[in-house]
Amino acid sequence: MTASRTTADGPLADRYGRVARDLRVSLTDKCNLRCTYCMPAEGLPWLAGPQLLTDDEIVRLVGVAVRRLGITEVRFTGGEPLIRPGLPGIVAAVAALSPRPRISLTTNGIGLARLAPALRAAGLDRVNVSLDTLDRDRFAALTRRDRHDDVLAGLAGAASAGLTPVKINAVLMRGVNDDEAPELLRFALAHGYELRFIEQMPLDAQHGWDRSTMVTADEILAALRAEFALRADPTERGAAPAETWLVDGGPARVGVIGSVTRPFCGDCDRTRLTADGQVRNCLFATDESDLRAALRAGADDEELARRWRAAMWGKRAGHGIDDPTFLQPVRPMSAIGG
Repeated sequence: MTASRTTADGPLADRYGRVARDLRVSLTDKCNLRCTYCMPAEGLPWLAGPQLLTDDEIVRLVGVAVRRLGITEVRFTGGEPLIRPGLPGIVAAVAALSPRPRISLTTNGIGLARLAPALRAAGLDRVNVSLDTLDRDRFAALTRRDRHDDVLAGLAGAASAGLTPVKINAVLMRGVNDDEAPELLRFALAHGYELRFIEQMPLDAQHGWDRSTMVTADEILAALRAEFALRADPTERGAAPAETWLVDGGPARVGVIGSVTRPFCGDCDRTRLTADGQVRNCLFATDESDLRAALRAGADDEELARRWRAAMWGKRAGHGIDDPTFLQPVRPMSAIGG
């Protein structure tokens, strides 16, 4: 298959044979927390209103991805997606697409207790909630906001609304919260949540990431095994980013996303759309492809799909964090979308 044929029709394939089925859509670069490993206390220069895709533009581009490019899963991210006023309507419109994709949301949980019923009614299937600590004071220090109770309420509200499985994303940092791995797992098990630990990645706005402060997948597993019996999950992992283990014989599971020390680039099936309409073929990509300009210039769906395929064809074999030539993306995680 030639590059020209690949980019002219068919799914979102790259030159290494990977096919993107999972679309991550950032709805905003803004966030109501100021996590120390993500952005400075004063925040960042946010995108201006006209730069952002409108609700209708987001739905149209997601529709192109689903109907023409074979996307089967859509994850809404940010920044913090819950602060997007049109979120329930966007979810409802995507849920009405045929074929209907699975729809999820990654959030910090603030406001989720209030919004969960409406999002479930709109068609949202499940949520991932970020929670790095169970200590209120430590949470306030990490996020620069005293909103720990709101996050816990958001988790409970999501479960009550049926947005299950409710998953928790936790990042451990050396000397900050690396003593909490077992406690976080006990909390998740007690409430029926699924816990995922994520290695800290070089995606902070300050470009201050230091590998020596990152708690590795091996260290996380060692801490958990001191208190729990872990057995490799026999379920096929597929393109899922998390390696999972059965806890104390199962059925409960815990996952570790070792993006840095255990990269899964060879099985990656993700494509990303930023809040300002740029396609990113990798979380660590250093370039983007502009769909917003083409859309606003009157491009039809076929042309938008062609541009998206061309963007994905250029995807690199891996993120290259361990390569001496690795360059951290200019955009931080809050502006890319997880």
